[in-house]
Amino acid sequence: MLGERESQEPAMNPFRKNESKETFFLPVSTEEVPPRPPSLPKKPPPKICGSNYPLSIAFIVVNEFCERFSYYGMKAVLTLYFLYFLHWTEDTSTSVYHAFNSLCYFTPILGAAIADSWLGKFKTIIYLSLVYVLGHVIKSLGALPVLGGHMVHTVLSLVGLSLIALGTGGIKPCVAAFGGDQFEQKHEEERARYFSVFYLSINAGSLISTFITPMLRGDVQCFGGDCYALAFGVPGLLMVIALVVFAMGSKMYKKTPPEGNIVTQVVKCIWFAVSNRFKNRSGDITKREHWLDWAAEKYPKRLIMDVKALTRILFLYIPLPMFWALLEQQGSRWTLQATRMNGNLGFIVLQPEQMQVLNPLLVLIFIPLFDLVIYRLVSKCGINFSSLRKMAVGMILACLAFAVVAVVEIKINEMAPPQPRSQEVFLQVLNLADDEVKVTMQGDENNSLLAESIKSFQKMPHYSKLHLKTESKDFHFHLKYRNLSVYTEHSVEEMNWYSLLIREDGKSISSMMVKDTENVTTNGMTAVRYPAVQCKTEDDDFSLNLGLLDFGAAYLFVITNSTNQGPQAWKTEDIPATKISIAWQLPQYVLVTAAEVMFSVTGLEFSYSQAPSSMKSVLQAAWLLTIGVGNFIVLAVAQFSGLAQWAEFILFSCLLLVVCLVFSIMAYYYVPVKPENIQELADKQIPYMQKNMINLKTKNTKL
Repeated sequence: MLGERESQEPAMNPFRKNESKETFFLPVSTEEVPPRPPSLPKKPPPKICGSNYPLSIAFIVVNEFCERFSYYGMKAVLTLYFLYFLHWTEDTSTSVYHAFNSLCYFTPILGAAIADSWLGKFKTIIYLSLVYVLGHVIKSLGALPVLGGHMVHTVLSLVGLSLIALGTGGIKPCVAAFGGDQFEQKHEEERARYFSVFYLSINAGSLISTFITPMLRGDVQCFGGDCYALAFGVPGLLMVIALVVFAMGSKMYKKTPPEGNIVTQVVKCIWFAVSNRFKNRSGDITKREHWLDWAAEKYPKRLIMDVKALTRILFLYIPLPMFWALLEQQGSRWTLQATRMNGNLGFIVLQPEQMQVLNPLLVLIFIPLFDLVIYRLVSKCGINFSSLRKMAVGMILACLAFAVVAVVEIKINEMAPPQPRSQEVFLQVLNLADDEVKVTMQGDENNSLLAESIKSFQKMPHYSKLHLKTESKDFHFHLKYRNLSVYTEHSVEEMNWYSLLIREDGKSISSMMVKDTENVTTNGMTAVRYPAVQCKTEDDDFSLNLGLLDFGAAYLFVITNSTNQGPQAWKTEDIPATKISIAWQLPQYVLVTAAEVMFSVTGLEFSYSQAPSSMKSVLQAAWLLTIGVGNFIVLAVAQFSGLAQWAEFILFSCLLLVVCLVFSIMAYYYVPVKPENIQELADKQIPYMQKNMINLKTKNTKL
């Protein structure tokens, strides 16, 4: 079958010149020419265990697993690398991270153009994988502290990330389509299963790398700190393995040759059809069935039919970015929500970013569950659960997931401590003296902070709200300590938290105003919950055990030096720990993962089945491009909406619901076309197109 396909491909190429069928006289040689032996048919490609699955797809699936391990493993520690190794600000780190992520979804356009018009899918994957590996090597070198200074590390990192984005984006549309090319047209069911296994390998690589790479960074120490070089080097090694495994199956692959400069031909064909229709807008000229039929005077019928199929599918792609706008927030908004929840589950303590592991883990469970159980049960019930209907149901599930997210967000806000508003401050008093202290305020309506005195090494039971008449104000405090009366003055600014520290100063006392954290911890960096802090003084080095640090809480630590017991730490909890368990995020992850399986896996299969043979990689790249557009939607809403977080979740849910209705209407009128029927449709269309061309030529002659 491989030999048959290779012999048929050139005949199907729309860019091949038509050969004359006339018989020419050839010179006759007097020498006797021995007859050629009949060519033996090529052996069919080997199958997996006697099934209809080509053995070559095993190499492709293993390659995809290693490549996804490489990509997600590197990306898992990328933000921390920017923050703590390159010492960039959080805003700069976030901007570069998202710029890299967006570039990874826009470069597939370039990879698809190279594969379809120049090198073919196989060579494109090989060459861009070499670029991919080079990017990993440069990125790992940029994480070596001994190699140059800050500028060298920055340049190496940016160059490495650019090459990685070119490599991973360039091969994205080629690998999935190349695997689909290995199947014969009669094995459509096996090809559909392949796309499920392909997507499963992506999530398996993501799941394992998300666990392992952070451990390589934090648990392994090198050069006196976190080993970012190892954390980037291991993913680079996996990319080398991916390249080697893919090259090992070279002799087994069915390699479809490129069919010309498809992208340029498509653009020119569309432009000629539009311009030709504009030139011939007279009422005397016969109308044509489709606007692309106006390109029939210049371009072959097969190309016109392929462009028709392409535009039909791209039209369906218009609503898709909204789904990705919701799905991509698992790594941003959902993780930020997890930082304000309690990660202690009793048997395990989860960090906020570790909740993202649920997505690939549930994908590994849901793909066989949906493929082998749910879809078959629906089919036995007599329901036509087409690809487009599956995608519409996936959108609805994503809407429900964000409705659940909004409910959880509202519950978190209800249990969160109140925030100071305009012309308000929150103040607490900490007594570090050896005896109790009475605190009052002079000449203000906020006269007495406490009815009772504050005992030694104690604090107020809660923050007190103080009202300001301006944006900032100077408060006068009266401190009564034993037989002493001390007057002090401190300045505060509105909408802030403050702690008034009272301490002994010889035989008297003094005070100091400290600006506290403004809200509950938001960075999620609670990696160590029983920390031993290394401290250093002029005379000695010592370690302090700070005890249990709970999730979502804000603490103030006071280190005192006692002559008898040495340095000691006194811990106070400024903001109580969150009471809502992080397990409440499980329903939203279940819903959004089910949505992803029904939408993304089905979308990959649908894109391949509906794509013309010459444009499969282009459509795969367009599919990935919708993810990049979805990221821009999130950025636009986050920057310009000005809504509370729960309201923003509701907004996304409602927007996707509206888009789902529009997509359902578009899918209702879409008529799926089987790839083997494209040529048949073209043959039916050509008499009509020829008739219109004759009429057009006649009328143009009269004019």
